[in-house]
Amino acid sequence: MADFDLDMHILSLLEKEPFFAAISRHIAKNSSRSIPTAGVRVSSEGFYEMIYNPDFFAKMKPEHRLGVLKHEFYHLVFEHVTTRLPDAEDGSGKKMNKRWNIATDLAINSYIVNELPNDPAIVQPCIPGEGPFKDLPPKMTSEWYYANLPNKGGRNEDGEGEGFGPPLDDHSGWGEGEIPEDVKQLAKQRLKEMMKDAADDANRKGWGTIPADMQAEIKNRIKTHVDWKAILRYFIKTSQRANKTSTVRKINKRFPYIHAGKRVERRAEIAIAIDQSGSVHDEMLVKFFSALDDLAKLATFTVIPFDTRVGTDKIYEWKRGTKHKAERVMCGGTCFDAPTKYVNEQGEFDGLIVLTDLQAPKPIPCTVPRMWMTDEDNAAAPYFKTNERVIVID
Repeated sequence: MADFDLDMHILSLLEKEPFFAAISRHIAKNSSRSIPTAGVRVSSEGFYEMIYNPDFFAKMKPEHRLGVLKHEFYHLVFEHVTTRLPDAEDGSGKKMNKRWNIATDLAINSYIVNELPNDPAIVQPCIPGEGPFKDLPPKMTSEWYYANLPNKGGRNEDGEGEGFGPPLDDHSGWGEGEIPEDVKQLAKQRLKEMMKDAADDANRKGWGTIPADMQAEIKNRIKTHVDWKAILRYFIKTSQRANKTSTVRKINKRFPYIHAGKRVERRAEIAIAIDQSGSVHDEMLVKFFSALDDLAKLATFTVIPFDTRVGTDKIYEWKRGTKHKAERVMCGGTCFDAPTKYVNEQGEFDGLIVLTDLQAPKPIPCTVPRMWMTDEDNAAAPYFKTNERVIVID
């Protein structure tokens, strides 16, 4: 029991569930006895992780382990981890965490009613049509359940009540205030990519036990947009490096008035490569420059025009707070190796953002983090596949 490792059981548990198997590949699973059952959350880097109690999983039947896994992955599909928590109706501004937790579980468990462990002494899931929720219909949204939860019998609006067993999973760390907005948007972007890959797998291999109405819901959620500006801010923030300089104005804490203090200036040396090829139409170029206008509010960066080569005589620094006119300065084919080689050889950049239509062969690896920005149509049908971040500019 003490040595139970969920990763050792994942393949067999998800063998007949291609969609959930694909989602699982992106989720870190960490064993901990700090929680009684299991839970999913977003890490400080915007990745999803699942925490599970090994004793809890060791005691369960395999079919119940699968049910709990599906329950946790459905929390991701429905974006419960990053959704804004509802306000109390009395105008107090209080967040109704526990009531919302119950509502999200009811929405999920409608689809996996007979797959969950249900022992009031250990754990008791919230299921529409059963126990204190006997008057609630199945397969409604979390918002509907939240608005229609009974305030008497079973758990009340604070999640408390007599005669009702422990909850199925842990929901700590959800909602605003717990996750910085830029990290939340990055997590949403990653979720969208995860779900698209998982849906592609399911279309090829089958959707397992996921019913048709849920398949439609998943496909609809893949189309949702994220705040690409927040993701840009996160990319810049995580690319920052410190530049320390001596200054007599700042007192050295370890050796006051003996050694000069250190002033730390943080800056992000970001390269912005703009695809100037003929396949990038003028409207897309205007979108790119509009995005850079917003980016210039945050940082100074280097603009690198390219087609099949880098226009070295056309490279310029876009200073923070300034604006530049959208213009085409080159018009050849497209080769993503050109800006990548330039950045690799310069050795002075912390990150590379490529604004393009993605219609060229896959480039060589980049020595710094590389991110791609394009419009919705080209993001849906790129010339090459990449595990690097692809952001859609609305």
